[in-house]
Amino acid sequence: MREKRPLRALLPLRSAGLTEPYDDHATPRRPPVSPGPIESTVVNSAVYRDGKRIASPATLGEALSSVPDSSSMAWIGLYRPTDDQLYSAAKEFDLHELAVEDAISAHQRPKLERYGETLFVVLRAARYNDDTESVEFGELHVFCGPTFVLTVRHSESPDLSTVRDRMEGDPDLLRLGPEAVLYAILDAVVDGYAPVVAGLQNDIDEIETEVFSGAPGVSRRIYELTREVIEFQRATRPLLGILQALSAGFAKYQTDEELQRYLRDVNDHATIIVERADGFRQLLGNILTVNATLVSQEQNEEMRNMTEASYAQNEEIKKVSAWAAILFAPTLIGTVYGMNFDLMPELHWDLGYPFAVGLMALICICLYTVFKRRGWL
Repeated sequence: MREKRPLRALLPLRSAGLTEPYDDHATPRRPPVSPGPIESTVVNSAVYRDGKRIASPATLGEALSSVPDSSSMAWIGLYRPTDDQLYSAAKEFDLHELAVEDAISAHQRPKLERYGETLFVVLRAARYNDDTESVEFGELHVFCGPTFVLTVRHSESPDLSTVRDRMEGDPDLLRLGPEAVLYAILDAVVDGYAPVVAGLQNDIDEIETEVFSGAPGVSRRIYELTREVIEFQRATRPLLGILQALSAGFAKYQTDEELQRYLRDVNDHATIIVERADGFRQLLGNILTVNATLVSQEQNEEMRNMTEASYAQNEEIKKVSAWAAILFAPTLIGTVYGMNFDLMPELHWDLGYPFAVGLMALICICLYTVFKRRGWL
């Protein structure tokens, strides 16, 4: 059986770059900062009993010691803690080293893992930025034990203060314990996807208008939006697996029936979001195909216009060439007779002039007839 490494043993590996986190788009690592006390990253800390706050401890150790019995719980929120600060929290809550390593990486896919009596959940929140018309993603790690909930945020979203306010305003739900808090966090993350879906739908509608209006640069926007939709799928699709795993443990861990209903409701909403995201990706693929077809049709139309213009130009050239050839014959004859050499026999004929003019006319008529029959005139 593998010997369990101490938590501190992971830090040299991480700082030396020997382990690599999951990273879709090469997100830069957090810059090294001074560790500072763990309390500097605590945004909120409270102990609850029977759905009511009974203490607001200042330290993690005090939070755990303030939990009077198994029916109470501590809920601590951390915001962008350093590696050392996370190790301090892990030591206080006796968290598994692999879960802590994932929390330090901060670039994980959404997932749920169970380490003994502690659940470790990774969620990726999303919000739509109207100014840049883009989707911004955040990451949240939740450690859910029998008597505690520890949340670690690495970004501004999601805003867990609203979740805490909601739970404190509903003591009956908060009384159900850490799993109820996990439900509320899942519900808030899934509800936060709704504005993103609306924003993406609006972007797709705009792109459809641009495609059929022939706006330049629309192909680039389709590509960029497709990447955002793919990233959104990566954030939302694993949620179904997380919720299914929670549902599978309802009987084993004796989850409250009311909480089961709430979690099934979250699963329904998540399913709708995932289906919408899948539809967006398929729709963008169709739009890209339509855009390529329209561009091809436009290019074909331009080629046809160019061909028609070239044909018309060739017809004009034919006419000019035909008239030039017709006029060349009398010009040549006139030029020869205009040299005024005395030894030219035709100069002394009585019919020399009518002969020359008649010859010019005959040649012109013959050339005109030939060009006319060939369609040059």
